[in-house]
Amino acid sequence: MSLRDRKKERTRQLLSDTAIAMFLAEGFDQVAVADIAAAAEVSKPTLFRYFPAKEDLVLHRIADHQGEHARVVAARDPRETPLRALHRHFREGLEARDPVTGLCDLPAVLAFHRLVFGTPSLAARVVEYGTTDAALLADALGGPAPRLVAAQVIAVVQVLALDNASALSAGRTADEVFPEAAEAADNAFDLLSHGAAGRGY
Repeated sequence: MSLRDRKKERTRQLLSDTAIAMFLAEGFDQVAVADIAAAAEVSKPTLFRYFPAKEDLVLHRIADHQGEHARVVAARDPRETPLRALHRHFREGLEARDPVTGLCDLPAVLAFHRLVFGTPSLAARVVEYGTTDAALLADALGGPAPRLVAAQVIAVVQVLALDNASALSAGRTADEVFPEAAEAADNAFDLLSHGAAGRGY
């Protein structure tokens, strides 16, 4: 990266970090964009050049996961089916306590999840992310009915992550929840692979 690009990235990170700290302290709807700009010592127009919407200040932290499922499918070994690759990737995320799986009990991550899913406009944007992810995954899958398969995969991953996050918010640790989270992931991808009828539904 050039010096200019590094400076821009530092400014972007400063704005996001400042905003999230203020949102956690006071609540998303209680903090004005002008207050964030003032705290970060930039103008409001400058802030909007980096983040077009207030919600982007928060979701900047998960933006790098956009299209992740499509990338997993594209990068897999040709001998591995797309669903097996996605299953493996999610299980690896659980083992690594990746926040995107919902199974990360670091206090800062738990607070971030509460902020996102406790704020309607942020939660709605996460749903939009899922819609975009499904479209990207469908393109990567190809074959018959890719949009239907992609929509099911994204829905399953979101439900698994939300269930994990709910278990942690109830006071349990990630290590305590891991065995059932892994089993739930295995069952979910088995349903995707073999259909609900085979499981008695």
